[in-house]
Amino acid sequence: MNEQPNKLSGTSMDITADNRARLKALFPACFTETRNEKGELVESIDFERIKAELGTFSDVFESRRERYGMDWPGKKDALRLIQTPSYATLKPCREESVNFDTTENLFIEGDNLEVLKLLQKSYYGKVKMIYIDPPYNTGKEFIYPDNYTESLETYLEYAGLIDGEGKKFSTNTANEGRFHTKWLNMMYPRLYLARNLLRDDGVIFISIGSEELSNLIAIMNDIFGEECNKNIIVIRRGIKSVQVQFESVDSFNRGHEYLLFYSKRSDFRFEKCFVPYDKNDEDQEDTLEGSWNNHWRGTNRPTMRYELFGIKPTTGQWRWGEERSRKAISNWETLCKILGESPKQSEIDTFVKQKENMENIKFDLLRLSNTGKPEHYIRPGEGKLASDIWIDIKPNGGSQLKKIMGEKLFDTPKSIDLISRLLEYFCNSDDLILDFFAGSATTAHAVLDLNKQDKGNRKFILVQLPEPCAEDSEAFKAGYKTIADIGKERIRRVIKKIKEEQKGKLDLDESVKQDLGFKVFKLDKSNFRQWQQLDPSTPPEKIQEELFKHINHIDSKASPEDLLYEILLKAGFTPTEKIETKTIAGKRVFYIADGALLLCLEEEVTKELINEVAELGPMQFICLDSAFHGNDQLKANAVQTFAARNMQKEKHNQTVFMTV
Repeated sequence: MNEQPNKLSGTSMDITADNRARLKALFPACFTETRNEKGELVESIDFERIKAELGTFSDVFESRRERYGMDWPGKKDALRLIQTPSYATLKPCREESVNFDTTENLFIEGDNLEVLKLLQKSYYGKVKMIYIDPPYNTGKEFIYPDNYTESLETYLEYAGLIDGEGKKFSTNTANEGRFHTKWLNMMYPRLYLARNLLRDDGVIFISIGSEELSNLIAIMNDIFGEECNKNIIVIRRGIKSVQVQFESVDSFNRGHEYLLFYSKRSDFRFEKCFVPYDKNDEDQEDTLEGSWNNHWRGTNRPTMRYELFGIKPTTGQWRWGEERSRKAISNWETLCKILGESPKQSEIDTFVKQKENMENIKFDLLRLSNTGKPEHYIRPGEGKLASDIWIDIKPNGGSQLKKIMGEKLFDTPKSIDLISRLLEYFCNSDDLILDFFAGSATTAHAVLDLNKQDKGNRKFILVQLPEPCAEDSEAFKAGYKTIADIGKERIRRVIKKIKEEQKGKLDLDESVKQDLGFKVFKLDKSNFRQWQQLDPSTPPEKIQEELFKHINHIDSKASPEDLLYEILLKAGFTPTEKIETKTIAGKRVFYIADGALLLCLEEEVTKELINEVAELGPMQFICLDSAFHGNDQLKANAVQTFAARNMQKEKHNQTVFMTV
C-alpha cells in the first residue's frame, strides 16, 4: 500500500493529458503499451488503428502532405503554448471588491492567456456564452507578451509586480513584416482554451473589424469547426469624419463591423429571435405580419410557474403573470368564435388592430401551437424575425459609459444594447457569461442591468489586462491608472445605481435575490515555490541551495486566504464556492462547497483531526505537507485511515487525501 498522500498539482490543467484521456475514452483499443529506449513500459497511440476505426484509412493518400487549413509562421509555437501549464495563481483583493463573501461574479486582472489556463479545472464546460471584443490589429493596441516561454514573468514585470529588465507587452505595428502573424499567435491559444470552457450548448461571439475578419474566421474554423459557424452579423459603428478635410480619398468610410457567431456543437439550435420593427422601413411595411412566440422563457421565477393548457413548467417561467395569460387565452377563444378555428394571420392582425382601436385596450392572445406549446401573439410592428443585419443597434457605448462614469474614459466601448440582445437571445436566467477582453466592463454592466429587469441570476467572469492609460488621456487625468481600473469602477457604479433605484421598493418575489457584487482577483506568481528542473551540469552547491529553498516552500508573504484560493483553483473548485470555517478536533478547517472539500492550513495536524475528517467523508481533504513535521508514521497512518474508510464506501463517496 502507498503510504504517501497524493500531492496537489501546482499547475493549471494539463491540456495534453486531458485530450489523451478523452481520446482514450473514445478509442480504448488504440492505446497500447510499448517499451522505450530504457526498456520501460510506456503508453503509446496507434494512429493507424484510429484511422481504421474512423473509416478514413486509405493507402491512396498516405503519401500526400498537402492539407486544407489555416497555417502561419508560429502556429506550432502557439499550439505548444496551449500545452504549457501555468504555475500562476489568482490572489483575492477584498478591498477592491463588492460583497466579496457572497457574490459569484468575478473580475480578474491579468494576462488573459494565463487566466484562461487557470480557469480550466474549475470552469471546464460551465460557461454558456462568451463575448469578446479583442484588439482590431490597428497597430496601437496590446497584442502579446514579448517572450512566450516566460509569459508569466513577462506579465509580472509589465504589471510592476516584480522587478526585472523592463520587459513589456508589445504592440503590433503595420510596418512589421509579421503584422498578421503576431495577431494570430495572440488569438489562437486564447480561443482554443476558451472553447474548453463552453458548455455543450455554449456559444461565442467575437466583435471584429475588417482588418482580421478573414483570418479570424479561418482560425475559428480550425478550432471550432466550419460547421459551427452560425453567422457573421453586421453591426453599426460610429463613422469618423476625418477624411472630410481631403479632396480625395482611397476608400469609403467604414460604417459597420462584424460579430462572429460560433457554437460549441454543430447541432446547436436556438429559438427564433425578434428585433424591433423599424417603422421607417418602407420595404417591409406593407408585407409585415404579426407572428407568434414561445410563451416559456428560461428566467427562473417560481412565482411565474403555473398551469396553462395542462402544462406547468418545472424550470424557467411563463412570460406573463397568470391573470394576463388567462385573459389572453379567453381573447383567443373569442377571436376563434368569430373568425373560425383556423384564421389566417392577416385576419388575426386585422381583428386585433380593430379591437384595440375601437376599445382602446391591449388585446393579448395566447394559444397552443401545433407542437403543443403555449405561444403568444406578436403584433405587426412589435418585432420582426432577426437576421444577420443588426444596424438597428446604435453605436452608443461611449455615451452610455459617460452617463455612468461622468466623463468619456474609453475609446469606442461596445453598446450595452448589443450585449443585452445576446443575453436575451441565448442565456437563461442563471447562466454564466465570460468576457476575457473586458475593456470598460460593458458585459458586466449588461448582465447586471438585465438581471435587474427580469429578476435573473446570470453571473459574469471578466478578465482584463491592467493596461496603463496614456498620461494625456481623459482617463488618466480622472485618476484611472489602468483600463482594468476603469472596468472595476464602472461595475461599482452600476451596482450603486441599482441599489439606489431599489431603495423603498417592495419586491414581492423573495425567491430571487439579485447578486449585486463582484470578487476581484489579480494574477500573480504561485504562493508555493515550484521545483525548477535543473540542468545536469548544475554545480552541487546550486542543487543544495535549491533543496534548502524547498524545506519551506510556501511564500512567507502569503496570507491564509491567498493559499485558500490558490488551492481551490488547483483542486478544481471555483473561487465563488461557498466557504465556511469549522473547528474539527481543535483545528480550524475550511468547509467548502457544503463539505465537498475540507482544507486545513494549520501548522500541525493530529491523529484526532485525521480520524474526524475521515468520518465526515468529504470528496477531498487537503492539508499542508509541512504540518506533519517529518512524522512519516503519522502521515502513513493518515493514508491508511482514509484507505480503510474508502473500502467501506461506494466509489463516488470516497475521499481523496492530498497534501500541498
